Amino acid sequence: MSRKYFIAGNWKMNKTPEEGKKLASEIASIVSKDASVDVVICPTFTALDRVSQAIEGSAVKLGAQNLYPKANGAYTGEISPEMLREVFAKFVILGHSERREYFGETDAFVNEKVKFSLENLINPILCIGETLEQREANETLEVVKTQLLGGLEGVEASQMGSVVVAYEPVWAIGTGKTATPEMAQEVHGSIRALLNEKYGSAVGEKVRILYGGSMKPANAEELLSQTDIDGGLIGGAALDSKSFCDLITAAKNAS
Repeated sequence: MSRKYFIAGNWKMNKTPEEGKKLASEIASIVSKDASVDVVICPTFTALDRVSQAIEGSAVKLGAQNLYPKANGAYTGEISPEMLREVFAKFVILGHSERREYFGETDAFVNEKVKFSLENLINPILCIGETLEQREANETLEVVKTQLLGGLEGVEASQMGSVVVAYEPVWAIGTGKTATPEMAQEVHGSIRALLNEKYGSAVGEKVRILYGGSMKPANAEELLSQTDIDGGLIGGAALDSKSFCDLITAAKNAS
């Protein structure tokens, strides 16, 4: 089944609003109105508005790095889906390993966010992945299964067209280490099988599964050639317009 490639840039805690506007403008000018690959950039909250203006009229879509599963209220430091929609954010990264590690986010809390984002018409990018210790203990597939099914608890088949899954081996994020294409495909294939089992192949085969462990222009082509790797959730390489756009080109060439 043909799935449209998806390249998302997670800027993490980088780029001021002005720096973000400049980077987004550079990316938008290169991507222009070409819609052959879905392209999403996820800046910090303070840069969302300026980035949104910078990509207006282009094929680039806006995403956020987090949301809180409440419409409003006394939740200091948090941000609601309505606030994200106001700046035309279409996607949100949820369950990133850094949120799990540094902020103690559990599968149940990530699941609450996933369901709330869907209810509020923002497409979740659900992140799952194992640590180095878990991989060395041969627990990768069990960890991924627990996080995937936990994150999707209560999500209906009819909603899965709005969900993107990102497999990010924690040991390969920002370390320069990358899973071999075969290692990545093994996990992506396992995720696909779990989705097919839970929702049926008519739904599971349509879900995009991104690789999120140090994808760079040098290794993108080989990773994207794998059967169940449908794009990348890009960290470091997303902070430079040339490297990020080279990844988009790699996805176009793989199409």
